[in-house]
Amino acid sequence: MTKFLFKHIDNSGLIVFRIVFGLLCFLESVGAIFTGWIRRTLIEPEFTFSFIGFEWLQPLPGNWMYAYYMIMGIFGLLVMVGYKYRASMFMFATMWTATYLMQKSSYNNHYYLLFILSYLMVLLPANRYASLDVKINPSLKRISMPAWCKWVFVLQLFILYSYASIAKLYPDWLNTTAIEILMKNRANYPIIGELLQQKPLHYIIAYGGILFDGLIIPLLLLKATRRYAFFISIFFHVFNSIVFQIGIFPYLSLAFSLFFFEPKIIRNIFLKQKAYYNLNEIIIPNYKNLIVTVFAFYFLIHIALPLRHHFFKDSVLWTEEGHRLSWRMMLRAKNGKTTFRVIDEATNQLIPIKLSNYLTKKQQRSASTKPDVIWQFAQHLKKDFAKKGIAVKVYVSSYVSVNGKRYQQLIDPKVDLANEEWYHFKHHDWILPSK
Repeated sequence: MTKFLFKHIDNSGLIVFRIVFGLLCFLESVGAIFTGWIRRTLIEPEFTFSFIGFEWLQPLPGNWMYAYYMIMGIFGLLVMVGYKYRASMFMFATMWTATYLMQKSSYNNHYYLLFILSYLMVLLPANRYASLDVKINPSLKRISMPAWCKWVFVLQLFILYSYASIAKLYPDWLNTTAIEILMKNRANYPIIGELLQQKPLHYIIAYGGILFDGLIIPLLLLKATRRYAFFISIFFHVFNSIVFQIGIFPYLSLAFSLFFFEPKIIRNIFLKQKAYYNLNEIIIPNYKNLIVTVFAFYFLIHIALPLRHHFFKDSVLWTEEGHRLSWRMMLRAKNGKTTFRVIDEATNQLIPIKLSNYLTKKQQRSASTKPDVIWQFAQHLKKDFAKKGIAVKVYVSSYVSVNGKRYQQLIDPKVDLANEEWYHFKHHDWILPSK
């Protein structure tokens, strides 16, 4: 295993990936500015629903989040050109992590992927060729890298796609109910809107998604099927980009193909002036045990996180306990009707609460269907009234529909959520069971 991990291979794939990755980091950052995402998600809300435990992370006041994202985009460009690479990559990773943790109303799996990839990239020697760092300091130049630099990507992708495939193996996906609901929201798309409503296409999407996610990594690893798998990947990801409009994720996924093709092919296409490395030297550094230990721990965590929902009561589709950080992508549609009853503890009087006075429309959807966000809003109401010198209890009446099924009561209306604790690894009994 040591010889396998520390055998040197040509580094063309990693070098080109750094360039593409930096460009995508830049586009993701500036795209959030020009599409209005920052305004809708970080500026207009009175406060944001951060990941629980990170409530202290809130957007900068006024329009400063525009400057924040522009600076983050500049770090992406510095990564692309390879200037002060590790520092630039670390700064982007840190800034992206902060924005990822400070809001979850627009939760997206590719935000999570970008978060973990950014820190992985800090550790990799991705600036050893075609970079300003090498131009400034030629002694940094290398045309090879240890094989583990490739296999961390392959294993990460295998975990991601495998769990994404497994998560689709549930009745509402298999009978295309979930797909049909997702496509109804896209009926107004020009040209393809009507096509997306066709039942045969729903079955193709449903079962094609399972097969693609489950098989794409093995097919890319096999030389006999690699080229066909790559062309299927192009179609699959471009389709997702057009239909679901999920930012850079489809193009980042295509960029991962750089680690599956022979380095010589990558070098001949993108880095024609680069010498090709084929010595297959085995260079074992003194800190090899640290590298192996760190990545073994890292991958054990990523294998375990998507399994944690099995240790909670009821379905993750209903409770959402264990939903995030688990590669559960585009799986269900939820609608909710939720009201918050605030009671003054001193007078026992009802204080009317209008959600639109506190939350944007997007936040209201989350605060109507997601138990953790419902709990957070109850906590926010408690703190908000405490500032006015009023101690309150918060009760919630919430009815939720999953994938178009009948509405069921989600939250126990007799429980004062303002005085409930949150547990990351324990079921909350105030989330009522689905029937």
